[in-house]
Amino acid sequence: MTNIVAIVGRPNVGKSTLFNRLIGSRNAIIHEQEGVTRDRHYGHSTWNGKTFSVIDTGGYIVGGEDKFESEIRKQVQLAIDEADKILFLVDVKDGLTALDENVAQMLRKNTEKQVFVVANKSDNTQRANDHLEFYSLGLGDIFAISSINGSGTGELLDALVEGFPNDNIEEETDNLPKIAVIGRPNVGKSSLINSLIGQDRNIVTNISGTTRDSINTRYNLFGFDFMIIDTAGIRKKGKVTEDVEFYSVMRSIRSIESADICVLMIDAKEGLEAQDISLFALAQRNHKGIVIVVNKWDLIEKETNTHKEFESRIRDKIAPFTDVPIIFTSVTNKQRIFKVLETAKQVYESRQQQIPTSKLNELMLPIVKEQNPPPAYKGKYVKIKYVMQLKTAYPQFVFYCNLPQYVRDDYKRFVENKLRESFNFCGVPMTIYFRDKNQ
Repeated sequence: MTNIVAIVGRPNVGKSTLFNRLIGSRNAIIHEQEGVTRDRHYGHSTWNGKTFSVIDTGGYIVGGEDKFESEIRKQVQLAIDEADKILFLVDVKDGLTALDENVAQMLRKNTEKQVFVVANKSDNTQRANDHLEFYSLGLGDIFAISSINGSGTGELLDALVEGFPNDNIEEETDNLPKIAVIGRPNVGKSSLINSLIGQDRNIVTNISGTTRDSINTRYNLFGFDFMIIDTAGIRKKGKVTEDVEFYSVMRSIRSIESADICVLMIDAKEGLEAQDISLFALAQRNHKGIVIVVNKWDLIEKETNTHKEFESRIRDKIAPFTDVPIIFTSVTNKQRIFKVLETAKQVYESRQQQIPTSKLNELMLPIVKEQNPPPAYKGKYVKIKYVMQLKTAYPQFVFYCNLPQYVRDDYKRFVENKLRESFNFCGVPMTIYFRDKNQ
């Protein structure tokens, strides 16, 4: 994708609202509170047959009280450097402010790229006429729009895509494997992604809750091709008091639901806590592949069996689904971070595999019919006839028998373990059904 447009401006002028309108989706969190957007947020838009990338950025401010101010400015500058054209949003409702002039000065100093001044919140005729004062910024024509209702955006887009090539084909990313990096706040999710891609794509601080939106990044290096999703840290419901954090958590949960693989990061110093187990259970209920990453392992004092004992405690807490890869990393020291990707790829391939029915029956029927058939229940014997795998997004197996209602849960777990022994389903939740052979 060579056509890239960055949306910049001071806080609370409607950048994320315009971003959502351009990409046709509510991907960016919108809230009246200033400073909600922090990281660069990417999306795709098409107008008049021309496709381009859109970058949403945090509000540019100098001398404010936001503790993320310098990091946000850094992200804005990276977006400007990356972009081909820039949408500079101002607010006709508030009029020209000193902060707008700061942004305009920064743009004049740091780029020779084409800048479109967009007077947002021009929701009526009076406000549309108020945009004239922004000509004093000396950045050219002003486009009066309302990103809420879409008025004026057509004229803006006509001018924006002028000069973009018609043959620009959007890269197909919908079918790429999606890996969501999940966990509690401040366990190193953004640091892991930044280390993998080799750039400061996401803001990293020691402050919990730095990441708010779910940020998608394509990773296409060293034979890997994934969409990696950085998510906001998820705390217990009782600790979520701000509206913005609530929306962030909901985006994280949506990312889990849409992902193929969930990389659950935990803090080695704190171990696997109740909230980690809840996230593990959420990924399992949604039938996602799971990789557990124990970060900050370099901070742990180690003895001979520290690694094995730590892993054993994790498996005890996540039982009965214990067939999950566990990787011990130090993101700051870049220890075993690429092992995370390799393992996620293996789990993805295992989740995708389809076992031929003939092979399934060849391996499983001797076990369930002769060696370890279901125990009798009330004097009645369950006889399994054959087994097949359903063609679904995750592994589901159906065992056809005469009395499925008498098959107990412990026997289902036994069958699942035998399937895992025979085939590589490490890190992959599966579902076992017993059905009447006449159905």
